[in-house]
Amino acid sequence: MNWIRRCKLLAIEAIKYNGHLCLSPESLWDALHSMFNTTLNHQVDLNILNDIERKPSSQWFPFSKEKFKQAISNCNNSSASGPDKLTWRYLKSIINQDDYLINIINIANLCFELGHWPNYFKYLSTIIILKPNKTSYDQPKAFRPIVLLNTLGKLIKKVIAERLQFTVTSNDFIHLSQLGGLKFKSTIDASVVLTYIVRSGWVKGKTTSTLAFDISQFFSSLNHQLLTLILEKVGLKSKVSSFFTNYLVKRKMNYIWNDLHSPDFKINV
Repeated sequence: MNWIRRCKLLAIEAIKYNGHLCLSPESLWDALHSMFNTTLNHQVDLNILNDIERKPSSQWFPFSKEKFKQAISNCNNSSASGPDKLTWRYLKSIINQDDYLINIINIANLCFELGHWPNYFKYLSTIIILKPNKTSYDQPKAFRPIVLLNTLGKLIKKVIAERLQFTVTSNDFIHLSQLGGLKFKSTIDASVVLTYIVRSGWVKGKTTSTLAFDISQFFSSLNHQLLTLILEKVGLKSKVSSFFTNYLVKRKMNYIWNDLHSPDFKINV
């Protein structure tokens, strides 16, 4: 599927949810929102964190120009823009001006000092696209939501994510077997780990079986209270945890289906 070209979706009347056809845009929005936010009120046992060692408190330093320039250098100019309609190409030209870059860095640093993520960055648009190679497209689960953030907020988020990954890897908080989504960890690394486990079993005369499974909507369904407690275990200062607590709440989102735009929905997952 070509991700940068428009793909026309089915008419909404072809979509069923809970045995009923979506005969109006309102029924389509309700079906999509219910499908993609199924874990909103699920409870989590927080006791699972009791066995995890709390790391010593670490300093959260101000962001640098180099980190912002590095974060934006790999961004694809043809990527879809968010609700602010700001493209990566235009933002890159802004970043090249030191005065503008310093203002952006000041925004990012103040967010952590105040423990606040501006509402402007909390507004999202969700584009609905087809999952490829499905035999039928009459259920919401046959579609994939692509969330578009305001581009400036997305840039700051990239720099924050880089800092978080450095923190959790430098203090050995990440388990050695966790490979996905980490820098300097590749498919080859995962293969080496699996091969080691298999051959260790062979030495003991054992046969190794592999069970793989996928947790639907795992990342979009993380429990906020649990995530905040995990960040405290990492050793982040209270003001950093306060920022992430505010970062996750009071968000609004609208859905886009062809030329149809939904009203705003409150979303806290």
